[in-house]
Amino acid sequence: MKRNHGYSYLWIWPILYFLLGFFNILFAWLGMIDVLLPLILAVFGGNKGFCNHLCGRGQLFALLPKKLKCSRGLPAPRWMSSPGFRFGFLAFFLAMFSSIMYQTWRVFSGASSLREAVKLLWTFSVPWHWAYSAGTVPDWAAQFSFGFYSLMLSSALLGLIVMALYRPRTWCCFCPMGTMTQVICRAKAGHDLKS
Repeated sequence: MKRNHGYSYLWIWPILYFLLGFFNILFAWLGMIDVLLPLILAVFGGNKGFCNHLCGRGQLFALLPKKLKCSRGLPAPRWMSSPGFRFGFLAFFLAMFSSIMYQTWRVFSGASSLREAVKLLWTFSVPWHWAYSAGTVPDWAAQFSFGFYSLMLSSALLGLIVMALYRPRTWCCFCPMGTMTQVICRAKAGHDLKS
């Protein structure tokens, strides 16, 4: 009999995160847990424990095809798990995060005004003004929320697309957090980063 761990219900977390952000964009800040916790566990634990056990997104991508039969179950193309693609996607992800930080700084410094929109797949701007009441927090905090929610939503949509086209957890092959934690773990263990 397979033992059920409490953390096996973490697939609820990404659903809850996106629902909360739909109604109040300030909940987007909670997504920093998914950025900081894997890094902290890799630095202090020296392993990918977050990816293997605690990633709610990975659990959701594994669960949806079982329940909804929405994955073709095909192997992903080799290039998706190649170091070149993984590190290229990590660089793209970091560039998007840097852009969010830059826009946040511009709003903080008064050089730009708050944009109440979410960008889907880093391209399409979708008005999201109902999810924020002006003046609740400083505009820069709200700007970070809109940008970070965009990043989280876009990466989740990309993960769902590759889940449907290939195997359920294909996203995990090139997840930026997985790549960063792998770099940290290998650096701690003194291994070559290219393999």
